[in-house]
Amino acid sequence: MSTGQNEGIDVEVLSYWLVKHVKGFRAPLTIERFPGGQSNPTYKLITPQKIYVMRTQPPGPILNSAHAVDREYRVIKVLGGTNTPVPIAYALCEDPDVIGRSFFVMDCVPGVIHWQPDFPDVARADRANHFDAMNIALASLHQVDPDVVGLRDFGKTGGYLERQIRRWTRQYEIDPEAGRLERMDILAAWLADNVPDDDEVSIVHGDFRCNNLVFHGDRAEVAAILDWELSTLGHPITDFAFHLMMYRVPPGIQGGGLKGMDLTALNIPNEAEYVGAYCRRTGRDGIPHLQFHVAYNLFRFAAIVHGIKGRALRGNASSGRALEVAAVLETFVDLAWSEAGLAGLR
Repeated sequence: MSTGQNEGIDVEVLSYWLVKHVKGFRAPLTIERFPGGQSNPTYKLITPQKIYVMRTQPPGPILNSAHAVDREYRVIKVLGGTNTPVPIAYALCEDPDVIGRSFFVMDCVPGVIHWQPDFPDVARADRANHFDAMNIALASLHQVDPDVVGLRDFGKTGGYLERQIRRWTRQYEIDPEAGRLERMDILAAWLADNVPDDDEVSIVHGDFRCNNLVFHGDRAEVAAILDWELSTLGHPITDFAFHLMMYRVPPGIQGGGLKGMDLTALNIPNEAEYVGAYCRRTGRDGIPHLQFHVAYNLFRFAAIVHGIKGRALRGNASSGRALEVAAVLETFVDLAWSEAGLAGLR
């Protein structure tokens, strides 16, 4: 009745639950896991009438605050009543007797995912419109009032940047195998000492990039924003700056970026144009501290890569993988260092 690796999921028990909780669901059911490294495993639920998506916690013990699929379900469900494009969220299950872990079920949105930020699989004439579609989608999210949609308690409402800087500094400092980098120490201290005094609050996605978006197959429009695992209440410009890193990162680094590319030849808006479009859509005259937010996001990414380096070294200290990750780490430290304006320091 099923194909592929179901990872211990009892298809009969899951089908029974789906019949009871997802309107219109009808067996038989086939389960296929989506490829990729999602920290929350994601499955395609295939029936003769319709295809659904199930997003689950990973099997086995997890930390209390990790892999909170209930938060993902909640934000997607709420945003379904706004202009922000999200899949239809059908049902959440927190009963371990069904598949052994919490999960939720949502619509499988048809469309196209573009994996590279220069959109090489899109016709040149259409690329600018695809960038505009990304801009519209993120601006629409940041325009949603958390109080109005019932997400006032979705996260703390103040000090977001301070908390994030402390979190990623600790994450970097507690991994002894990967070692300490003097420039990372200086960056962490500089960020903590220079947090802008503009504590805006909005719903933030936390990982907004082209490969977390489903585009309509026949037009330049975002059909759904995916992967809400990192969503919370936070600073909208920090969220926007993460997305904007595509302009500051060179091709071939952690999924690649646009730095050094001929954007005019590619028919891709430059960074100033892209920022201007976001500002118009969110009612801003400009973004005074954008450079800080970009520097923070590059530091955060460096801290993540630092952790990957530590795990690689613990697995095999002489592996080529560890050397490869170490080179990527140096690149992100260089980028963060430059964005923070610390090039004159040694």
